Amino acid sequence: MRFQKIQIIQVRLLLLFQLCALVTANAQRTDRAEHHEFVIENFRTESGVVLPKGTVVYGTYGHLNAARDNVVLLPSHYMATHHGYEWLIGPGRALDTASLYLVATELFGNGHSSSPSNTPEPFHGPRFPVTTIRDNVEAVHRLLIDDLKVTHLRAIIGFSMGAQQAFQWAVSYPDFADRIVATSGTAKTYGHGIVRLEGQIAALTTDPAFNGGDYTVSPKKGMEAFGMVWAGWLYSQEWWRRELWKANAPAGTTLEQYMQTFRTNFLSTADANNVILQARTWEKHDVGTTPGFNGDVERALRSIKVPFLYMPSETDLYFPIGDASYEAPFIPQVTFVPIPSLWGHPAGAGASPQDRDFLNATIAKFLSTQR
Repeated sequence: MRFQKIQIIQVRLLLLFQLCALVTANAQRTDRAEHHEFVIENFRTESGVVLPKGTVVYGTYGHLNAARDNVVLLPSHYMATHHGYEWLIGPGRALDTASLYLVATELFGNGHSSSPSNTPEPFHGPRFPVTTIRDNVEAVHRLLIDDLKVTHLRAIIGFSMGAQQAFQWAVSYPDFADRIVATSGTAKTYGHGIVRLEGQIAALTTDPAFNGGDYTVSPKKGMEAFGMVWAGWLYSQEWWRRELWKANAPAGTTLEQYMQTFRTNFLSTADANNVILQARTWEKHDVGTTPGFNGDVERALRSIKVPFLYMPSETDLYFPIGDASYEAPFIPQVTFVPIPSLWGHPAGAGASPQDRDFLNATIAKFLSTQR
């Protein structure tokens, strides 16, 4: 009987502990994003193609103040939704919605904003135009001005393709934001990055089911091959050697089982044409080709007017730290802070608890520093 009472007490204590943990977790949760869509009639892309409707999906966190001057822009990364920055959002983190209004936008091609998969003919599927980072920045600029009536930003913070957009904002609209933050992304996609992306596209499109992009069923084998190539570049070699992948997997998972997740679960619900479209957008990124700079990326970087926090991952294979180290000296007010991590590219999105804490602390300090 005494033993049973002890067990009952232990169960109650466990339930109490779990309830306290749940309350604490809910208290620390970020505000829920409000979902929005902004439509641009007859949106002209850089390539000259005019989309009858250019749709940008975005989410907002917090409340826009009366002066409309508490806004931070969070442009999305590859195939991401507007939830991709929630590791930065909340009490005790870099972006507290008690005082900030956060606008998280979604890139063309992610399946929600205008994409090959959701645009009718004559631009459906493989006929959708290759949109550039500048196309995305132009669309979001219109969103801010026309939809939200916001003419200035506290900051722009971007990871990966979001960092590409942050760089482009700094060059195309040099006075629009007070500060810029770029993590795990560069001002240009250099040749090695293009080769890597083309390898992934080739792995996908060799599936006979792809049928030049006019597939009737998803090219499953091609998508699996795409995922495996992606996995080979995503983390650092030492991350694999130390078997840090085990932090992402249930106990007892083997390497083969973990790899299988990239074959079968990575972008498992994504449309193949969307995946390719965003890869092409990634490839074409180059601030030097912004009108007025004649392809000169160094000159474009020198034109950046505002404080710029540049945070490459020390082990990124997508955007190598060598490329970032080359670019940083040309940015007049740069703060160059490499992320000391073995987690490769995802370190720039807080892949590990240490990465997340480092990014939040560094970005919070940068945003609070007076000019």
